[in-house]
Amino acid sequence: MPQQQDGLAGLTVLHMAQPVEGGVGRVVADLVRAQVRAGARVVVGCPDPGAGGRARARDPLVPAPDTLPEAAARAGAQVVRWPARRAPGPALAGEVAAAARLVRAVRPDLLHLHSAKAGLAGRLAVRGRVPTVFQPHAWSFDAVGGATAAGARAWERYAARWADRVLCVSDAECLAGRAAGVRARWAVVRNGVDLARFTPAADRAAVRAALPALSDVGPGTPLVVCVGRLCPQKGQDVLLRAWPAVAAAVPEARLVLVGDGPDHRRLLLDAPPGVLLAGAARDTVPWYRAADVVVLPSRWEGMALAPLEAMACGRPVVTTDVSGAREALHPSDADACAVPVDDAAALAAALQRLLADHPLRTAASLRALARARERHDVARAAAETAALYRDVLALPHPARARRLPR
Repeated sequence: MPQQQDGLAGLTVLHMAQPVEGGVGRVVADLVRAQVRAGARVVVGCPDPGAGGRARARDPLVPAPDTLPEAAARAGAQVVRWPARRAPGPALAGEVAAAARLVRAVRPDLLHLHSAKAGLAGRLAVRGRVPTVFQPHAWSFDAVGGATAAGARAWERYAARWADRVLCVSDAECLAGRAAGVRARWAVVRNGVDLARFTPAADRAAVRAALPALSDVGPGTPLVVCVGRLCPQKGQDVLLRAWPAVAAAVPEARLVLVGDGPDHRRLLLDAPPGVLLAGAARDTVPWYRAADVVVLPSRWEGMALAPLEAMACGRPVVTTDVSGAREALHPSDADACAVPVDDAAALAAALQRLLADHPLRTAASLRALARARERHDVARAAAETAALYRDVLALPHPARARRLPR
């Protein structure tokens, strides 16, 4: 059972995050909800949705998914605009100054920084003068190469001194940080999902019939679903390269990409027959429930939420062997269902294997559901984070002013 979240009542916690959409936004929103319920004063500093790049125009008939500012405000947190773009650049000095002003205004007991940009600006602004937790949500140096990656590794090695804990979402993410030479006070809290919301379907045929995008897909049609932001990180381009081989082996199979993002137009142009780009979905649960197999061919992650959500809905998952993937999957499925990054042939083979074998798929579904319920309850993740906060706040800090000077 999850630990009780005592010890947070009366504390002021400041979360700073960039991005505000996708998995990072959902993880922060889940923490915010739990911490508000535990009696903490929670403030979220983040940019407006869509900051950092132009968003593709949405279908006005499809409600947009919740972003972090909306979810945090609805949970009872105070939301303060912190203007920040995803990538570092000339605006960094202003982002750091804005972060420092925000910390001075909020006067938090603890600062929790989420993802690379908030970790960069927030640590430069505070420099250890407030108890600080940094959560990378996938290392920035995994997303780039060459001199940029070397610079990111050097920064993380230097900035670790300004975090009381570096909080990873998987053991693999922690090991990657250690391998990069980051000397930190480490902690691991695996991502979790809302097991009351993400549940198996009582009637999958009815779920499919209720999704307008599947109006021409019969109840017995093999369906593969990929849920994620349409961007290079999530690797949908590799999935489209793999799909012709899957379609040749299982001609009646269909693939649906659920999500939006900067690669939408390119993926739409490259999509082979049998592929549907469904756009963003406010609620992804019906898509998981409708699927025979869920796939996420990411190029890098810390521990992706989409596979965990699919598993909690009782769906088998094929993913790439990025950080957190093997920890998420049931051990009986890890070797067959975690394939090499950028390997379209291996991805196609793993999908064909599950689509062609109904008993195998059923057994994998049951193992996935059991694994999600055993290890990936969001309540457990929130309780473990609360315990981490208590440990950080119990540390002596003789050289640190608990409040920044005005």
